[in-house]
Amino acid sequence: MTFSAVSSTLRRLRPLALASLALCALGSGAARADESFVYMTNWYAQAEHGGFYQALATGLYKKAGLDVSIKMGGPQVNVVQIMAAGQADCVMGSSDLQMVQIREGGVPVVNVAALFQKDPQVLIAHEDVKKFEDLKGKTILIAGSAQKGFWPWLKAKYGFTDAQTRPYTFNIQPFVADKNTAQQGYLTSEPFAIQKAGVKANTLMFSDHGFPAYATTISCMDKTTQTRKKAVAAFVKASIEGWKSYLADPAPGNALIKKDNPQMTDEQLTYSVAKLKETGMVGGGDAAKLGIGVMTEARIKASYDFLVSTQLIDPAKVKMSEAYSTEFVKDVKVLP
Repeated sequence: MTFSAVSSTLRRLRPLALASLALCALGSGAARADESFVYMTNWYAQAEHGGFYQALATGLYKKAGLDVSIKMGGPQVNVVQIMAAGQADCVMGSSDLQMVQIREGGVPVVNVAALFQKDPQVLIAHEDVKKFEDLKGKTILIAGSAQKGFWPWLKAKYGFTDAQTRPYTFNIQPFVADKNTAQQGYLTSEPFAIQKAGVKANTLMFSDHGFPAYATTISCMDKTTQTRKKAVAAFVKASIEGWKSYLADPAPGNALIKKDNPQMTDEQLTYSVAKLKETGMVGGGDAAKLGIGVMTEARIKASYDFLVSTQLIDPAKVKMSEAYSTEFVKDVKVLP
């Protein structure tokens, strides 16, 4: 074969060789697309979800190799059921207590991070009530879900009775109209609405008096943590980074929150973010030294022991070690 013929052959083969190299690169994962990941919140978009929206808005999830979708929950939405059906990868637990009870019921869900070091649930009372003890004999409006959460704790600690309770319908008007009534609420939400209504009230926060629960969890199915370990780890880390960013400058996250929930106001968002900072909800407690999202063995045990002592779970049906996994947060250590 002449030199010119060899050169001609090489020129023809070169595109084929380049194509082959490209296919090899794709096969090795060097140019893979972002991995889809769906996270479902427990309510309509709000500042209490801000770090997740911030991570989406600022590209932290994309940087972690994830194509994240945030889906809103709501009052009639069973997020765990949706996750169990494969329509979400992980969900936001209102508290770790809630998820442990769901696991006892047969759904293999595990808490892998807790973005709130305190549970923001509170009782809101009129200004004559200065402390929990002042609520004896008064009507207390609570939702049915409270019976599996803070209510057994309040009864045991302060001697309240079921006879004091009336249903809370997520409407502040019964409280506004009756000065002998207290109601449950979320620190960053109902107190703002009551303040706007011109009513002077005091807010009593459970976590400041020993209630052990974490809140705003990342909770996933066992199978997801086992078969998509890298994706879960990437989501947890990026979410934690999102929370640090959100508390520094919430504007990007708030823009997405208002897009998902057009009824959300700037005034409400500003109030809620201020409360999150003021109370050290995200960066206080153990998170101050161990990093945002952390769950410690001592706190985990306190939550589990509370559920057992109040007979909210049967320890024979759910082990503490199965309901929590610290492997996704223990080495992240994003300090506030």
